[in-house]
Amino acid sequence: MVDPLTPWAGVEPVEALAGGHRNPVYLARDRRGRSLVARRSGRPAAALDWELDLLDHLAAGGVGVPRLVPASDGRRHVDGWQVHEFVEGRRPAGADDWRLVVDSLRAVHGMAAGWRQRPGFASAGRLLTEDRGGDVRLDAMAAPAVAAVRRAWLPVLGGPTCAIHADLGEANVLITGERRAILLDWDESRVDVPWFDYAFVPDDVAVPFPGDRRDLVTAGVAWEAATCWTVEPDYAARCLDELYRRLGPAG
Repeated sequence: MVDPLTPWAGVEPVEALAGGHRNPVYLARDRRGRSLVARRSGRPAAALDWELDLLDHLAAGGVGVPRLVPASDGRRHVDGWQVHEFVEGRRPAGADDWRLVVDSLRAVHGMAAGWRQRPGFASAGRLLTEDRGGDVRLDAMAAPAVAAVRRAWLPVLGGPTCAIHADLGEANVLITGERRAILLDWDESRVDVPWFDYAFVPDDVAVPFPGDRRDLVTAGVAWEAATCWTVEPDYAARCLDELYRRLGPAG
């Protein structure tokens, strides 16, 4: 673990952090004792550059996102490794916290309207006819599962697309002491309709989706099944079972 961080002079790993289901994540410290977060991504360089360009754009507009710490030679990532400032905060708890999250998501979607698609990724609309994009591998799923996933997406595909977080749950949000929402872990971000970001916001918090909230949740469950099918198969299988239950016999 020491060698990957040597491009960041004086930065040393401390311990592994929980939550890195797909990518290793470590708490690190620099010579001044400042806490940092080091994460390795398996994404190609072009996809990482897209992610970091988006985060720079959002940070400049005042959205709460992790702030990058470049390597000593100025590189933003080295062999997939990135280092960000550590954010002190807590997980969202209650409707007031989640309203902060929804407000942050609205800002993201407004600022990232018309953003170009992440290299190697595809929106749900494109995946109605294509079978791969990002971690989605519809070609690895059985035909009835693919049909159910695509059926679940149809009710949410209206409206313009933008860059979205795409993995928004309480594990990827921190609420700071200043009552600010910080959106973490943009590894799965892509361009799509914004509604997917609201799929798992608690029911007692209003979201801007113009349709039936049940359809929104179902579409989110379908995305989880599709994007996790090869990388987190046990979880994906549970999502698919839930999707079939939500769609009913015709799903």
